[in-house]
Amino acid sequence: MKRAAGFTLIELLVAISILAIVAVLGWRGLDGIVRARVALTDQMETTRGMQLAFAQMQSDGEHIVASNDLQGRPNLTADAGGMTLVRNWHSENAPSQLQVISYRIIDGVLIRRESAGTRDLVQLDVFWQAALSNADTTPPVILQTGVLSMQVETWDNNMWRMAGAPQQQAQPSTPQWAGLPVAGLRVALQVQGQQIPMSKAFLLGGM
Repeated sequence: MKRAAGFTLIELLVAISILAIVAVLGWRGLDGIVRARVALTDQMETTRGMQLAFAQMQSDGEHIVASNDLQGRPNLTADAGGMTLVRNWHSENAPSQLQVISYRIIDGVLIRRESAGTRDLVQLDVFWQAALSNADTTPPVILQTGVLSMQVETWDNNMWRMAGAPQQQAQPSTPQWAGLPVAGLRVALQVQGQQIPMSKAFLLGGM
């Protein structure tokens, strides 16, 4: 009498074990691909957001007001928490006006605020002080989340000067770079999850 063809229990267990090992390896590989794709997508979104933020800063810098036009008032100041500048603002069929623009990092979020346009230097002083004291109630525009710090440098006298660096013959109450012939600006933003800060340098107009 012939023996019926088939698999023994041991052969089935070996086959199931091999299939289980292949499935685990395949799942781990697929999980790694998915995780890498998510991380790459997040990094691309962060890079895109940073490029837009830098583009806005460059646009504001190109329209910065010359300090001589402000009758000795500062046109740019910066510290570790952000920067503030005065720019020319042009509206359709209207003369140019002055605006105070401020960039701040609040709870890891890089925001931008702009004051109303004005041609009155006294009113400009009010806008300037409100921006410096974070008393400005203008609704902010969120530029980027996950920003840990901002470093601002200016190009003057053929060298980069970091915000907060001591100035010779400067009074303690004098805003950073007030009236200095600054030709360029370099901004570095440290983003969460990245070891190297993202930075951009650009020229300043009206200086």
